[in-house]
Amino acid sequence: MPRRLWVVAAVVIALVVAAGGYLWWRQDDRTSSFAWAVDHAPGGTQRLSWTDWAAVRQHEHAALSTRSSAADVRRFLDRAYDDDLTSTSALVTSAPVLQQRYGFSPASADWELFSQSYQGAVVMLHLPSSVDLDDVADHLGDLGYREPDDPDGVWLGGEDLLARISPSLTGELQYVALDRGDDLVLTSDSAAFLGVAMDAVQGHGATVTGLDGVVDDAGEPLAAAVYSGDYACGALAMAHAGAADQTAAKRLLAAAGEVNPYSAFAMSDQPDGTVRVAFEFDGDETARTNADTRATLARGPAPGQGGTFPDRFTVTSVTARGSLVVMRLKPRPDASVLSDLSTGPVLFATC
Repeated sequence: MPRRLWVVAAVVIALVVAAGGYLWWRQDDRTSSFAWAVDHAPGGTQRLSWTDWAAVRQHEHAALSTRSSAADVRRFLDRAYDDDLTSTSALVTSAPVLQQRYGFSPASADWELFSQSYQGAVVMLHLPSSVDLDDVADHLGDLGYREPDDPDGVWLGGEDLLARISPSLTGELQYVALDRGDDLVLTSDSAAFLGVAMDAVQGHGATVTGLDGVVDDAGEPLAAAVYSGDYACGALAMAHAGAADQTAAKRLLAAAGEVNPYSAFAMSDQPDGTVRVAFEFDGDETARTNADTRATLARGPAPGQGGTFPDRFTVTSVTARGSLVVMRLKPRPDASVLSDLSTGPVLFATC
């Protein structure tokens, strides 16, 4: 082959390889950490609580590491609590002890996903590469957890062990599993369910379904609450309110228009300071109907919560996008919208 043609061919091959690598990177880049975590939650999960600890630390200008003191961690968590960024975590009360004795905590974790179902609950914590999971294993052994024969197995602790370590530890730390391939620590109050969760993470078991639309809409939130439709319709039902509030809610619903059940719900604190709420309906027409109704409800009284929704936030927009209804809310100063409205009863989240 003439030298000029050989050079051209080599350049073409290099460009094809580079393009292929770029396309692979772009495909991988489209999956947020939030979406990845939810996609690896156990099948049957009804409620998920997300905290992006790295983003929350950045938001609070907290320069923390595994070497930071428990007092520094407490100060960070106090500031994050005031900004309504910790209500979704299962580890806040345990954080100082985790920092001192476990080798990881919200001071060093990338993110946390707390998954709950009728079968069990599990905390999934992603750690940066700077945290060595072998060091975490050493800490677990020193604390008294019984090491599994399989590196991916469950470290056995239990209620008595947690009580000896510290009374401030959540029961979700009774059993621990380490997934070195994905830099994950998983914890649960059930050894059996923790095994189920590990199977889901590693692709050997069923994972949660039906939440993609509302999760993808949230992007990369600082904190988020995600519910299946069935769970949300129970947890956020106006039936939890008093009789007078239920009567008021019925009048408001009659005036606002038609509402329909939804299959998934997500509320998230966004990096720009707004709160985003997404509902997944059974089709485009249902979504359009509910966009109008729920926009009306979200701008009115808040029976069961007290006061009005405008006391808590301004509705920036309510849009129907395919089968999704998406609300963008601007919280009032000092309003804790996510922690306040991700627990029922909430009128505009009614089924």
